[in-house]
Amino acid sequence: MINWTKRTLMGATLAAMTALPVTAQETVSAVVIDGYPDRAMWVKEFTNFFIPQMDAKLAEAGNYKMGWQENYGGSIVKPKGVLEGVQLGLGDIGIVTTIFHSSKLPSQGISGSTPFVASDARAVAKAVDEIAREFPAMNNEFAAQNQVYLATGVVLDTYQVFCSSEVSSIADLEGKKIAGAGLNLRYLEGIKDAAGVRGGLTDFYNMVQTGLVDCAMLWPEAASTFKIAEVAPYMLKVDLGAVNSKTITVNADYWAKLPDEVKEALQAVAIEYRDHVAGIAMDRAEASRNTYVEQGGTIIEVSDEDRAAWANAMPNVAQEWAAVLNDRGEAGTEMLAAYLGKLSDAGYDGVRDWTAE
Repeated sequence: MINWTKRTLMGATLAAMTALPVTAQETVSAVVIDGYPDRAMWVKEFTNFFIPQMDAKLAEAGNYKMGWQENYGGSIVKPKGVLEGVQLGLGDIGIVTTIFHSSKLPSQGISGSTPFVASDARAVAKAVDEIAREFPAMNNEFAAQNQVYLATGVVLDTYQVFCSSEVSSIADLEGKKIAGAGLNLRYLEGIKDAAGVRGGLTDFYNMVQTGLVDCAMLWPEAASTFKIAEVAPYMLKVDLGAVNSKTITVNADYWAKLPDEVKEALQAVAIEYRDHVAGIAMDRAEASRNTYVEQGGTIIEVSDEDRAAWANAMPNVAQEWAAVLNDRGEAGTEMLAAYLGKLSDAGYDGVRDWTAE
């Protein structure tokens, strides 16, 4: 016969309580989407940097952990479909390529509307993201798409022009068909008889190979990754500038249900990811140019005079951009001046004053 005493029962109860965690760790599911493949640098770094940083940050308190579901390369949306995909809740978190959505996200075109200013992804990413936090326009635009803005990403050091036939100066681009994405097609209005053809990064190889276009505007890291030298072995080094083209957003309905601790972690890690990706873009810039040459490419340097001539021949796309924002009741003119001021403070002044009429 077992004789249970009061002390024995209390000890057993305390032992059981000690063996159990005080609070259970809650799993928060997160479906991440991008239409680009996982070999694209910013997608790869979302997997290799953003997610581990987020996991580590939440592990510090131990209250929550993320249940990640990553969907890239068209498994849920195509590259141009991320904005709508997050809006509809097909993804909880998205890497939106903003250059595809100039009508819905006009304020995101701030760096694309100011070419020939800064070829430093870090400076541009920081300046654009600060503008997003100092002026309401960018947040307002994403809110209208049922999304919460987290941070801007710059994944390229500077746009260059890659051509299938030999070029030696900007004059050689006259009359050519040139692929681009979004605002950079406006740059071609400064080149006689050049025709812009809209496309995406994953399309450029085939567009050049099939003769649909003669050249494409992209950056060396992407040219290396997608082996552009095979079809466009001549790179005209024009240094059009770094452009913000990626923004991390969260579906607003999903966001509203997140615990504050998870929200704060996402906001903090998004900024870390912004700087991390921009840093990689700059670190890889020179190596990517070398790889392009190793793959059979030739790089042609363009003179400062040529660059200035191209810039001054363009319409003032920056003023046009500001006017669109002004007409929507946003502070477009002030945003433009503030953005260029931030770049000037960082040591970058363009070959043309885009604030001048």
